[in-house]
Amino acid sequence: MKLDILAFGAHPDDVELGCAGTILKEVSLGKKVGVVDLTRGELGTRGTAEIRDQEAAAAAKILGVVVRENLAMRDGFFTNDENHQLEVIKMIRKYKPEIVLCNAIDDRHIDHGKGSKLVSDACFLSGLVKIKTLIDGVSQEVWRPKVVYHYIQWKNIEPDFVVDITGFEEKKIEAILAYKTQFYDANSEEPATPITSKNFLESLNYRAQDLGRLVGKDFAEGFTVERCLAVNSLEDLL
Repeated sequence: MKLDILAFGAHPDDVELGCAGTILKEVSLGKKVGVVDLTRGELGTRGTAEIRDQEAAAAAKILGVVVRENLAMRDGFFTNDENHQLEVIKMIRKYKPEIVLCNAIDDRHIDHGKGSKLVSDACFLSGLVKIKTLIDGVSQEVWRPKVVYHYIQWKNIEPDFVVDITGFEEKKIEAILAYKTQFYDANSEEPATPITSKNFLESLNYRAQDLGRLVGKDFAEGFTVERCLAVNSLEDLL
């Protein structure tokens, strides 16, 4: 299955928090989108890996993605080495995306920056013909995505561009709240974390509103790039 866009997250819910609005918009435009989670989020304070699996599946349905896979790397302890790169390369070659979305380049959670660099490096290596990979015993063809974009997470990183997600913000929150164990619940008796507060939940909208404000839209999501964006003409920037 060839995808237009493949979104990676270090943990289940990273993609929803960082770029769910963009995914929802692209799906509405007929694009084929998939998600790959690097870990099962088993070190999360709330919930279990099994519960996170169920929540991720529910969120995937809301997003309308055609596939979601989990590489089951060690939460908190995966590294950007050859073995982990090869697992990501297999996903890139399997789905042949034109665009890859991945974690913020730097963030509060150490897995986010690690995951960002791991996926970025794997995207480059995936295009090298002398790197051989197999899936189900079948040799894979090389593939290198055209672009890699990094969504923004906890830290307020200045975006290189933003995507207007007006009209998709409510469904984005619905996809996020599919992770019932992870976010604000006034009745929960589990330990509090930085993302379980009411303020954090509300911040998702006011950040999107602030990014939208910068470009004259109601809501937007921000991304950083690894290389200069090219346009055919100045009209593309209107």
